[in-house]
Amino acid sequence: MSEILKNLSDQGVSIWLDDISRERLRTGNLEGLIRDKHVVGVTSNPTIFASALSKGDAYDVQIHDLAVRGVDLEEAVRAITTYDIRWAADVLRPVYDATGGLDGRVSIEVDPRLAKDTDKTIAEARALWWLVDRPNTMIKIPATVEGLPAITKAISEGISVNVTLIFSLARYRAVMDAWLAGLEQAKEKGLDLSGIDSVASFFVSRVDTEIDKRLDEIGTPEAKALKGKAAVANARLAFAAYEDMVDSPRWQALKEAGARPQRPLWASTGTKDPSYPDTLYVDQLVTSGTVNTMPEKTLDAAADHGRIEGDTVRPSYEDAWNTMAALKDAGIDYDDVVAVLEREGVEKFEASWKELLATVESELRKA
Repeated sequence: MSEILKNLSDQGVSIWLDDISRERLRTGNLEGLIRDKHVVGVTSNPTIFASALSKGDAYDVQIHDLAVRGVDLEEAVRAITTYDIRWAADVLRPVYDATGGLDGRVSIEVDPRLAKDTDKTIAEARALWWLVDRPNTMIKIPATVEGLPAITKAISEGISVNVTLIFSLARYRAVMDAWLAGLEQAKEKGLDLSGIDSVASFFVSRVDTEIDKRLDEIGTPEAKALKGKAAVANARLAFAAYEDMVDSPRWQALKEAGARPQRPLWASTGTKDPSYPDTLYVDQLVTSGTVNTMPEKTLDAAADHGRIEGDTVRPSYEDAWNTMAALKDAGIDYDDVVAVLEREGVEKFEASWKELLATVESELRKA
C-alpha cells in the first residue's frame, strides 16, 4: 500500500481513478487499486470509453448479443457503458457503505452532443440514472449555460450529479447556485437530502496549456515567468469560492436539513507539459474536503514520488490572487481563455463520442 497516497488520503483528499474499462473490471484491477492505492471512486468520460472499446476483446460477447438482438446504435452504446458503470459501482459499494455514501462513487456522462440542450440533458440524466440503478452512481452534466438548469432539475429529483467541464470562477459560482437551488427544491418535495450527493469537477491542466501558449506568444520575460502557475492559482481560488459558499446562511439551512456539501473535484490532473513535475496538480492542490481524480499514470507517479506536505490550498489564497493579477497585467484575457476551454472541452468530448459510436457500429457489423 502506498504510504504517499495514504498520506494524501489522510489529508482529507479522496482519490478517484479517472478511467474505466471492461478489462480493468474483469481482471480485478479496480479492486487492486482500491486495496493498494487508496482509490475510493471512479470517473469516466466519452474519451475513456472510446479508448476502452478500441482495445482487446472484453466487449465482444456483449456486442455480439446486441447485434443479434438488432439493438440500435445509440441504445447499444448506452447498454455497453452503463454495464461497466454498474459493475464498477458494485465493486465500489463496500467503500460507499463504509464512508456513509461520501465516496465509493462512479460517474457516467450524458451524451456530450446534448451540452447545449437543457431538456435533452435532463431526459438523458434521468435515463442513465434509471439504467444504472445504483445509489453510488453520479450523472455527469457539463457546466454549460444550458447545463445549469439541468443540474438544478436533476438534483431536485434526487439524482446525484458530477458537474463537469468547469473552468472559470464565475461559472463555478453559478454551478454552486444551481446545485443549491436543486437541493432547495428537493427539500420542498420532502426528499431525503442526505442521499443526494454532488461534486463539482474543476478542470486544472488545460488551463495551463492554454495560458502557457498565450504567455509564449506574448514572449516577455515577465510573461514567461508566469508559465505553469495559472492552473493551480485558478483552482485554489475556486476552493476559496467554495469556502464562501459553505459559510453562507443558504447552505447552513440546507446542511441543517441533512444535505451534504458539493465537494470540489480536481479534474484533468495529468500534466500536459513534460517539463513540469508529473505530480504538480496533486501536490499543489492538497486540502481537506476535496476529490482528486487521476489518470492511472498520474496515480502511479503520485504513489511513487508525490510530495504531500500538508495543506497547499488554504494558506495560498493571496499568492493565487497575485498570480491572477500578474497574468492580467501580462495581457492574458481570462474570460476569453475559459470560454475557449469550455468550447474545446465540449467539442473534444463530442468527437470522442462520435468515435465511440463509430467503433461500436463497426463491431456490431462484424458481429
